[in-house]
Amino acid sequence: MNHLFEIDPWKIATHQLERSERRLQESLTSIGNGYMGMRGNFEEQYTGDHHQGTYLAGVWYPDKTRVGWWKNGYPDYFGKVINALNFIAMDIFVNGEALDLGVQEPKDFYLELDMKNGLLTRTFIFENTDTSIEFRFERFLSIVQQELAVIRVTATVLKGTADIQIVSKIDGDVRNEDSNYDEMFWEAQQSGFEETVGFLTTRTIPNAFGIEQFSVTAAMKHLTEINTGIAETEALKVQQTFQTELAANETISLEKQVIVLTSRDVPEAEQQEKACRILEGSSKNFEELLKEQTAAWGKRWALADVVIEGDDAAQQGIRFNLFQLFTTYYGEDERLNIGPKGFTGEKYGGATYWDTEAYAVPLYLALAKPEVTKNLLKYRFNQLEQAKHNARQQGLAGALYPMVTFTGVECHNEWEITFEEIHRNGAIAYAIYNYVNYTGDNDYLKNEGLQVLTEISRFWADRVHYSKRAQKYMIHGVTGPNEYENNINNNWYTNTIATWVLQYTLENYQKYQEQTQVTITPEEQAHWQDIIENMYYPFDEELGVFVQHDTFLDKDLMPRSALSPNDLPLNQHWSWDRILRSCFIKQADVLQGIYFFGERFSTAEKERNFRFYEPMTVHESSLSPSVHAILAAELGMEEKAVEMYQRTARLDLDNYNNDTGDGLHITSMTGSWLAIVQGFAQMKTANETLSFAPFLPSTWTNYAFHVNYRDRLIYVTVDQNNVRIELISGTELPLTLYGNKMLLSDELTVAMEKVNEHV
Repeated sequence: MNHLFEIDPWKIATHQLERSERRLQESLTSIGNGYMGMRGNFEEQYTGDHHQGTYLAGVWYPDKTRVGWWKNGYPDYFGKVINALNFIAMDIFVNGEALDLGVQEPKDFYLELDMKNGLLTRTFIFENTDTSIEFRFERFLSIVQQELAVIRVTATVLKGTADIQIVSKIDGDVRNEDSNYDEMFWEAQQSGFEETVGFLTTRTIPNAFGIEQFSVTAAMKHLTEINTGIAETEALKVQQTFQTELAANETISLEKQVIVLTSRDVPEAEQQEKACRILEGSSKNFEELLKEQTAAWGKRWALADVVIEGDDAAQQGIRFNLFQLFTTYYGEDERLNIGPKGFTGEKYGGATYWDTEAYAVPLYLALAKPEVTKNLLKYRFNQLEQAKHNARQQGLAGALYPMVTFTGVECHNEWEITFEEIHRNGAIAYAIYNYVNYTGDNDYLKNEGLQVLTEISRFWADRVHYSKRAQKYMIHGVTGPNEYENNINNNWYTNTIATWVLQYTLENYQKYQEQTQVTITPEEQAHWQDIIENMYYPFDEELGVFVQHDTFLDKDLMPRSALSPNDLPLNQHWSWDRILRSCFIKQADVLQGIYFFGERFSTAEKERNFRFYEPMTVHESSLSPSVHAILAAELGMEEKAVEMYQRTARLDLDNYNNDTGDGLHITSMTGSWLAIVQGFAQMKTANETLSFAPFLPSTWTNYAFHVNYRDRLIYVTVDQNNVRIELISGTELPLTLYGNKMLLSDELTVAMEKVNEHV
């Protein structure tokens, strides 16, 4: 594998400016703090091909749905994250020549993202005939004060003399690149200077859908010994000029501190005054702020870090993914969720998908306080009425949670995904089960949880139909997790999760009906039970596998190994027609259900289905490898499990699907953690029982991780000889290790059991 960045356990670093891969470099060096984030753009101007992108959590725009043939039920608009003002901008001139690495050849270029503290550093030497200057750029987005961004540029003259001019800007003249096609979404409100603080306020342009307009103010101040020059103001820009002359061996630096406020938290009329007050009231410099940043990240890493020895590429992959996840979301704001691209690009609109509930919830349960996951559940509970609206739009009862949303109202405009990929409704319910099963928080279940579960169940009960010919309930016209098939009938996974939701809701309603405000009529209960008992599940007796959907076995079945490497990725080389007719699977579909409900299936059933479906899976969804890694590990297929771990851990770092230049795959980054903890360590929590059955990949010498479980902090270490489980804090806990019931009161150490490899 040709790595764009060097392999390092804690850093993303390169000594090469790859102009042809600049977008990819920008994605991989993205930074954020949950409140805002940006791609790894350069501060100074860059005229080469790249994607300038800064994004603010919860700030978006509703764009009109445009389709050639309108279908009843289509959303009126689709939502898009919008590129926000560029507040890192600094035009730099050396002896009158603009610094621009798009055309100039830097010497000793170095780019580094330090994952210990989120510091992005870049150094290079600029040379012309008479002058040589070393530039150093550093920036971070504070997790201590989320509205704060800090940038520092340092210049040292190595040879000759230099007249250096820095024009520091807040620039609101920005465009979107994705499907909004260069539209301008901002209008100027006010700009200017208050003493030494420059500020710019912009507001999103009006829309026709009753969605609030967002206002954003950015304010900047500078710490420097350089002569301060002209302060200039335009409608969408404020800038301040700094100029100095340096002789050989002289150094200057300019620190830029920026506060960004949005109308989500501060009314527009108060933003300017508050932003300026924050900056004027702060006396801390870059080093002091960075020290606070490093300490705060240290606390996160103390809990979240997964240590791997023996494979630096694997170590770098898991840390990169955890770092990017926590720069996107750390649970502070229940109004927010986890966008598939986070703050790293505009693809997928920056909205919320089912990825959060299916893939992110287990990680946040284990690596953060229970309140973090509870906030993810609250996000959906608070949007229950909007989900009911979505169902009514389709003429259905209950609640249909959106495929894509900012507000709870569906805002995705591709019919086959938006209204056929309804299995996501089950993932919302599964997240409630996962949370309650993991934490034991039954109070949430009998209150908010049952309200959501009941409305989802009403949707499923209305969406099924009864086949008189087969005397079974069926679900037609769906898209399963495998999006390389549309408008299919009886997707096994969809049918399975629909009936599971009905069963889980009924069981808990009957258990808590005296303690909940929910009412499910006897007629509803009887109907749901009838569906549970009489649902149709496609199954092939000869193969002994659950059939992905009614006609899947009628396809021309072949393994992906039959494909030419020139065909991959399919979505970049084949027509959509050809993909839909093929047998090739984008991501886990039947295997997704086996992963969710593993305790229902025997080892033989799991193995038959895995061996049947995995060879046809092209893993062109970033969500795919982790599920396969977990199941392969459980089945003793170490080579396949490690292969899938590497794919999920380094999906973006190695650009497996040739699409990371658009932005990182944030929600799927949970997959590397899932592959280690639920896969290699076989941590399970089924039936409210914690269990482990670890194995050690042959190329690793050990791995270790923490998990929070029911008010206990547990540390698991796996090496070539032993498995050690330590109770760091909390009361003693019964658990199962390699099938043996044990009591964890301090520390348990057992000899590593060899995992039999299935051939």
